[in-house]
Amino acid sequence: MAVNKMRLCLLGFGAVGQGVANVVLKKHDELIDKYNLDLQITAIADRSGAAINSNGLDLQLALDTKKESGKIKDYPEFGVSDVDGLEVMDLVEYDCLVEATPTNIDDGEPTQSNILKAMGDKKDVVTSNKGPLSLNFKTLINAAKENNVKFRFEASVGGAMPVINTARQSLAGNNIESVQGILNGTTNYILSRMANEGTEYEPTLKEAQELGIAETNPYQDVEGLDAACKIVIIANALMGWDVTLKDVSLHGISDITSNAVQLALKDGYLVKLVAEAKDGKLTVAPMLVKQGSPFAVNGTLNVINFKTDLSDDVTVVGVGAGSIETASAILSDIISIGKANAN
Repeated sequence: MAVNKMRLCLLGFGAVGQGVANVVLKKHDELIDKYNLDLQITAIADRSGAAINSNGLDLQLALDTKKESGKIKDYPEFGVSDVDGLEVMDLVEYDCLVEATPTNIDDGEPTQSNILKAMGDKKDVVTSNKGPLSLNFKTLINAAKENNVKFRFEASVGGAMPVINTARQSLAGNNIESVQGILNGTTNYILSRMANEGTEYEPTLKEAQELGIAETNPYQDVEGLDAACKIVIIANALMGWDVTLKDVSLHGISDITSNAVQLALKDGYLVKLVAEAKDGKLTVAPMLVKQGSPFAVNGTLNVINFKTDLSDDVTVVGVGAGSIETASAILSDIISIGKANAN
């Protein structure tokens, strides 16, 4: 049987993009053996420009170049400067766009334009980017349908925790009546530490930043915006809702005190930032969860519970963030497209 070759155009070469290059490099031969799928990355772009070779880039060289100079345009022989994602897609032969540019929750750009262009050019798309999905979900889904292309976004909602694919495959035939989840690893880490160590919010956030768990600007995480984006995507993709980020009732964790956390502990509860889609409403807010319940997860773990009509409660737990973890979700989406296209 002939090997199914799939050429990827990778836009965004930060932590997630480098994670994708790493897993494709590491798993290349295994994917051929297991799935008859030969993945080649033919273009990689970052803010500096791009490296483009329609015969496939040397991924180790790409990773080394990025590490040494911070700029993919310095990739030997095939590096180009001053091109954006839209131009890169016109310059390279590829089958599937992997969109891993930084999330923008104001207008979803440049991700949204990149995705729509790829779809318009009849290319499949995989993304980890929550921005356009939480602002204009319908637009993207409709564009994929109109152009008859595959569109996957598992990595946008749970890092390595399989949310979309679990619900679509394992819970096929079920109606999902409500969803509750701890969908942000940074806030879960902070609240876990406050519970376990008795520390206050500010020093715990600082510790999380020093460990690289929290961003330098942690606003989207600690104020609940990241979790809000994810619950919007879940409600639209799995429950058939038509909602955007502005439909979420939102309360973050920055005003949670050590005293409140310790009082909850005494009563057998933990304070967690919980995202919920229930009775037509979307909320993200600190809530009390019972110690020993499925929601009593520590550190950067995420958890999601689907309440269904046939299977009752189904709970999934997994690592919600991290370069390789997010890349693993992207890889699973790429494999699913590769398998579907081979049939």
